[in-house]
Amino acid sequence: MTRILLTGAGGMLGHDLQSVLADYDLTAMSRAELDITDQDAVNQAVAGHDVVVNAAAYTQVDQAEAEPEEAMRINAEGPAALSRACATHHARLIHVSTDYVFDGNATTPYPEGTPRNPQSVYGRTKAAGEEALEKIYPEGSLIIRTAWLYGKHGTHFPGTMLELSKTHDTLSVVTDQVGQPTWSRDLARMIRTLIDSDIRSGIFHGTNSGRTSWYDFAKEVFRLAGLDPERIKPTTSDAFVRPAPRPAWSVLGHDAWNDAGLETPRPWQEALQEAFPEVFPGFAVAADPRSGATS
Repeated sequence: MTRILLTGAGGMLGHDLQSVLADYDLTAMSRAELDITDQDAVNQAVAGHDVVVNAAAYTQVDQAEAEPEEAMRINAEGPAALSRACATHHARLIHVSTDYVFDGNATTPYPEGTPRNPQSVYGRTKAAGEEALEKIYPEGSLIIRTAWLYGKHGTHFPGTMLELSKTHDTLSVVTDQVGQPTWSRDLARMIRTLIDSDIRSGIFHGTNSGRTSWYDFAKEVFRLAGLDPERIKPTTSDAFVRPAPRPAWSVLGHDAWNDAGLETPRPWQEALQEAFPEVFPGFAVAADPRSGATS
């Protein structure tokens, strides 16, 4: 049986990966159990495994602006250490990255081979992590980029919107940032697809398909929760000044799945409909499955 090491097992994606990969010989390690920047510890952890899935990351986008060294340590030095260990033990490495490696200025979906051009500290550290894999262990490393992630275990945009709905009559949400809401369970399933394949290297985009704005996403979340979507009011990014810039365009292309003969990710609306009862058990799912959000 394929032996898998999962790092970052305590996070939102890590929890879903443990569920999706439960029938494998799986070793799941949280940040407390494995510091991926400790080369000796990583070498010992990787030994005896066929596949390593790295879901460990520094994900505090704004805080990274004030802690660039810590973000670089986890997001770049960590993947580099894993790459060296995987090369030594001939294990496949599947590394989770992000849309923030791009500049966010596109108007069509980013192909997997688009040159990186990050605009934030977080984006630069994640880009450095990708580059480390490609330099150290290109023949055995797979990169899977994701964006706009939500799931049962962790904090995320739709959960925040529903919590705020309890105390606010209306909520202002930006219309000028467009992306692909992605259920962490679907991302875990995409990673399993890569594990089950014989693909050893390359870049894949692990997002649900389609596109929408944060504004339309919030309205769809409210509709599914049985709340009035008109409580969501449109605004622009100028109203929310943050330390780190947010990409205006986070829509990723999925050609690599087709090129590899694998199933492409399903639409984000379909995933959200299925995820809702599990991720938001305190809210009833609206009976009408139709969505007015952009596809």
